[in-house]
Amino acid sequence: MGYDRQFLISLYQKMLMIRQFEERVKFLFLEGVMPGTIHQYQGQEGIAVGVCSALNSNDVITSTHRPHGHAIAKGLTVASLLHELFGKTTGCCRGKGGSMHVGDLEKGMVPAIAIVAGGIPIATGIALAFKFRKEPRVAVSFMGDGAVNEGAFHEAVNMGAIWSLPVVYIVENNLYSASTPIFEMVRLKKLSDRAAGYGIPGVTVDGNDVLQVFETAREAVERARTGEGPTLVECMTYRITGHSRRDPCNYQPEAERKEALQREPLRRFGEYLLKGEFVDQAGLDEIRAQVDAEIECAVKSAMAAPDPKPEEALEDVFV
Repeated sequence: MGYDRQFLISLYQKMLMIRQFEERVKFLFLEGVMPGTIHQYQGQEGIAVGVCSALNSNDVITSTHRPHGHAIAKGLTVASLLHELFGKTTGCCRGKGGSMHVGDLEKGMVPAIAIVAGGIPIATGIALAFKFRKEPRVAVSFMGDGAVNEGAFHEAVNMGAIWSLPVVYIVENNLYSASTPIFEMVRLKKLSDRAAGYGIPGVTVDGNDVLQVFETAREAVERARTGEGPTLVECMTYRITGHSRRDPCNYQPEAERKEALQREPLRRFGEYLLKGEFVDQAGLDEIRAQVDAEIECAVKSAMAAPDPKPEEALEDVFV
């Protein structure tokens, strides 16, 4: 399939923005500069970017406890995210969400839900609202592989199926639920086979191939938008960072990690762009310099922003 050069470059830029953002945030935490905790997205960038590139600006996503990549792919700025992670009122959720609850409804992202599978029924409900209102919009639910064993997954996907709702369910199968391998939790070879139990299409794709993810997501989104109901898309990937900031990944075999690093999405797509002569190495270096500069500017801005006042803790509270 032929692609516009600028579109391909934009995919790379978004993936690199996620990777560099996560790397910068990791060191801010390790240095003790940033409060709270983090669950990061390195190695899974092709999924967020591939899926969100298939969406319209007014489509809506729900996310997980690992939401930074989804947020950037859906259009939130790194500045709004860093202000949020530093707990500033200028953050995307006024500093009250933190890492696991970033989002911006104006950008089409419900603030992330840290409960495993918690976003699936929310996305299904949003899709139901779209259908009632006859709005040509689509909801997408991102989830990890561990979510497919939760009751919320089964109930929500079944509801989406029986009512033919405009929703797409994206399973990011990075092979581990925290430290537990997926093969110890399910007997299926493909998690997408669960779709058959609900009478909807299920497909497994290489989540490290951003173009394959994009093409699959575009088809699933179009199907949902035209009234044909949900699709369950399993994206095979690998988390090349710890489950959370204190995780040394000792449960991941060394040979497995080495192989995963060879197949990670950013490296692969960069090689694809170079081989296809869409860009040269100098061009990739320039993109990286621009990305790093934007992130560094956002870090300085977030650190300089005033801290919230104690009385602001009483705002936005429902009683």
